[in-house]
Formats: sequence, C-alpha cells, structure tokens
Amino acid sequence: MNHPKTPYAVSGSAMDTVVRKSYRKQIIALSVGAVCVVALAISLWRWMPHGLQVEASELRMAVVERGIFLDEMVVRANATPLNSVILDAVESGRVEEVFVRDGTVVTQGTPLFRLSNPQRQIELLARQSDQATQISNISNLRAALAVSITDHERRLSDLQFNFQQAEKKNIRNKQLADKGFISGVALEESEDQLEQQRHVLSQEQSRSNEEMEIKRGGIAQMEQANARLASGLTLLNATIDALTVRAPTSGRLTDFHLQVGEAVAPNQHIGRIDDPVRYKLSAAVDEYYLNRVTANRQGKAQLNDQVFPVEVSRVYPQIDKGQFKIDMVFKAEQPAQLNPGQSLDTQIVLGDPKPALLLPTGAFINDSGGAWVFVVSPNGTTAERRMVKIGRRSNSQIEVVAGLAAGEKVIVSSYTGFGQATRLQLNN
Repeated sequence: MNHPKTPYAVSGSAMDTVVRKSYRKQIIALSVGAVCVVALAISLWRWMPHGLQVEASELRMAVVERGIFLDEMVVRANATPLNSVILDAVESGRVEEVFVRDGTVVTQGTPLFRLSNPQRQIELLARQSDQATQISNISNLRAALAVSITDHERRLSDLQFNFQQAEKKNIRNKQLADKGFISGVALEESEDQLEQQRHVLSQEQSRSNEEMEIKRGGIAQMEQANARLASGLTLLNATIDALTVRAPTSGRLTDFHLQVGEAVAPNQHIGRIDDPVRYKLSAAVDEYYLNRVTANRQGKAQLNDQVFPVEVSRVYPQIDKGQFKIDMVFKAEQPAQLNPGQSLDTQIVLGDPKPALLLPTGAFINDSGGAWVFVVSPNGTTAERRMVKIGRRSNSQIEVVAGLAAGEKVIVSSYTGFGQATRLQLNN
C-alpha cells in the first residue's frame, strides 16, 4: 500500500535578521546617576560636621587687636604686721598662771604666763649644795695653807738660827786653829756641821716653796671650779626666772591660747607679738612671674578709692601649688584704718608700656601653656588648632608674638573639654 509522502514543515527562519541590542541609554542613565550620587555625597560631606562638636554659645571668643601692652599685674594682697616676734617655749613645765589674753597689746617685759618645773627646783638645790661644799673645801684649803705657811716659817727660823750658830762656831774654830789651840780635825768637823746646816736650810726653803705653790694652785683651781658653779647657778636661777615668761618686745599678742594646767614642751609654739601700728602687704603670685618680680619693683595699692605707693621688699622663690609669695611695704603713709588680714588690690609695674598684638587673658592660657590656640574660621562654623608664640602677660592682656594676625578670632575660654581635638565644629 502506497502511503502518500508527508511534506516537511516550512520555517521562516531563513527570512529573520539578527538585530543587536543597544546599551547607550542605560550607560547614559548610569552616568547621570553616578554624577548625582557623587554630587550628593560631596554635598553631604560638606554639610556633615567635622571635628569635635561644641556649642558656640558656651565659648568665650576674642579678636586679636593691636594696642598698648601694659606690663603690669594686679594681685590681691593681705595686710600683715611689718614686724613679728615668734614666741616659742624655752623651758618645759606646767602652766600655773596666765596673765594676759590673745589680742592684748603688751609692752616689753610684761609677764605673759608662769610655768612650774619641779626638776629645775631640784637642780637648783643640788647646785646650791655643790657650791656650798666647794666654798667649804676652799676655806679648808686656805686654812691648811695658812697653817703650812706658819709651820714653814717656824722651821725656817729654827734652821736659820742653827745655820748662824754653826757659822759662828766655825769662825771661832778657824781663829783658834790659827793660834794652835784646836786641832785641824776639830776645825774640819765644824766646817762639816756648817755645810750640813746650809744644805738643810736650802732643802727646807725649796720644799716649802714647792708645797706652797702646789697648795696655792689647788686653791686657784677650786676657786675656778667655784666660779663655774656660781655661773651655772646664776644660769639656773635665770632659767627658773624664765619660767615666768615675759614679752620680749612691745606689740599685739597674737595666736596665744595657753590654758592653766596645760603642759608646755621645749620649742612649742606659744604665739607671736605683732607690730600693732605698721603693716606690710603679702601676696601670692603665679609662678609665671617668678623671673620678673624682683625686689624694689614699684606698685600701688588701692583702698576706698585711695591709692598708696608700695614697693616689693622681699620675694620668696619657693613654689607652692603653682604660686610664690612676695612682701610689699608702703613707701609713704599707709591706710589709716588697716587691720591684719585686710585685702587690698595691688598693681605692680613690671615694665614700660609698648605697642603689641594683643589678646585678652583667658583660661586657655593655662590649658595650652600659650603654645597653641583655637582660631575661629571667618564664617564662624569651625575652629582650627594653631601653634602660636606668646610673649608677656598681665592680668588682662596677653602679648602675641607670632602665629596670629590682627582681626582673627580666637577662643579664649577653657580648653579642658576639647581633649586632643585639633578641629572644632561650632554649633550655633
């Protein structure tokens, strides 16, 4: 059986043309989008805050200006007595009487208080006993010396008589021997006796002189010892008298608070006596000025709208908590109504006024040490840290040597809250 032939399906593929896809529009769109993103990023970067954010209202700012630098400083000085005498206990003891009170004006020699010290009384009795014993010993030595002198004189008298008798006998024997009445042996014996008496007399004189010299030396030494005892006794009496303490000078008794029955030790601070009329001024000064404040610097103190010339009299270079102390004296009259501890504003001149680039004094100087400052941008939105060089300083002015220009604005308040930041973003 013949089947009809199945024809093949006709396809139009031979008639299709391949068309390439175009990306031009997509590239353009992507490019535009990228540009927009970059522009947006730049805009956002510009508007985003950079650096430490700080409220501008909390800051104190100042403009760098040209002006006259007044090389001076103002300190708060306190009136203190010009002269003071410190009272320290010399002897220990128990307070038996107090004759004056704190704040009393006393004259030199006024009794202040009296101590009791039994040990000193015992020492006094012992010294008096030693002195009495010494005096008795000296008296005994003098009596013994007198007896020795009497005995010596008596022995010398006897020996001199014997010598004279022997000398006369020898002369007679010589005469008799020359005439032949006595033998030569008898003459020799008389001569020997004369020589013996001469030798005995000489020995007695020498021994007696040595004995007298020794005894006189002993008496002199005992008298010296007695003089030392008397001196010690005088000193001890003075010490006992000193148990009644008297004012060494005239003035106002200050810081004196002894009570009856209180025990006082040697070198214990008792109080002081201040000059009640004349005063000086004492002030604490920042250590920055240590090399600039010297004796004889001139100044002026102000009280009740009156000005009084003063002069620096003494500088204490010891630094305590970043400050040193100075004393000033009034060059002429002092305030009529001036009391100890009263405060006065005092201006001290350190140099001549000179033109300079100036900033007002602020807390920043203590935080940076004057080595750098935060300079505010012209638009007032940021502040950059900048190295500067600072010259002289006063209580109200700072001399700018380098790093800043006139008209620039600087943050002069404290930098303690900025840490290590080098840039500030100022929020208005």
